[in-house]
Amino acid sequence: MNIVFLSTLEKETGEHERLSAQVSIGEEQGIWHVFWSEPNHAGKLEQMQWYQGMSWDEMLSTFRHGLREKIRSGFRPLVSSDMEAAQTLSGKARMTQMLTYYCDDHPNEEMYEKLRTWRREQASREGKAPYLLATNRVLRMLSVFLPKSKDELKQIPGFGEQKTNMYGEDMLKLTADCTRMGSFPLDWVARSIDPAKFESWLLTQKEQKLRIELDREAGKRKLLEITSGGGSLADLQAGLTMPRRELLQWVEELEREGYDMDPLVEAELAQVPEEEQIKAWNAFESVGDRYLKPVLQRMCGTEELKGKELDRTYEWLRLLRLRFRREKESMASQTAS
Repeated sequence: MNIVFLSTLEKETGEHERLSAQVSIGEEQGIWHVFWSEPNHAGKLEQMQWYQGMSWDEMLSTFRHGLREKIRSGFRPLVSSDMEAAQTLSGKARMTQMLTYYCDDHPNEEMYEKLRTWRREQASREGKAPYLLATNRVLRMLSVFLPKSKDELKQIPGFGEQKTNMYGEDMLKLTADCTRMGSFPLDWVARSIDPAKFESWLLTQKEQKLRIELDREAGKRKLLEITSGGGSLADLQAGLTMPRRELLQWVEELEREGYDMDPLVEAELAQVPEEEQIKAWNAFESVGDRYLKPVLQRMCGTEELKGKELDRTYEWLRLLRLRFRREKESMASQTAS
């Protein structure tokens, strides 16, 4: 059986005593399995099967329900550092979570939308992805806590000194005339929130992260199935209902993990004229394969391509780059041996 997810959970059962259990999701010949393993009163490990069947949606629903009930009974997941129980959070990590929770509970949508508009326009001017300027979480904090000085801006987790120097004046222009409920420093937030509601919010966040992780794993498995059957990017998009750019990111990740992406590369490059592929290959040889824009400029210049045609060219260049890197690695390995 192929185990696609495994998590350990613990529950306090008495003074200095903990009960350890595991929940797992496995797949065998298209059949999904969900197991819960927990020691009985005699200390012997017992395995309960929560689900067995072919439906991903039914499996995931059963898994979520079972895990939610176990969490309510006192179990806490120990999947990874970002999914630790609330009690293990301390210092800056715990405070950041409290600030995030407070902002979720006291949103300022009008200011948030103004900040999003600024981010979008500024990112366009710089030619960067918007999240590189500030994440949604940072914008939420800015919109709720409304810093009035650069020293206060630096106290927003995720903004810091560098971004304050770069964008501080823009931020302060947006927040200058706004009335705020609290002041800086933000240590008052920890005293103002309801501990029980905060704990419940943390568990919800963990469930959401776990759901995203599992959905991502299932998506990758489906991508591999479609690819191994000779499917194209269009087939992947139809089967996974994802943007083609995200699909290509997954393809590149799976290639790095050692999966065979050649059937997809073959299917897509079969639609590209051989002379164009030769030009691109020579450009990779000349300017390297780290960035695609220099490769495209070496081939023909970006002015000649626009819109969907440009997007399509970048798509097949990313796939050709997989083949180029694989061949280079093979040649390097042969030389070393």
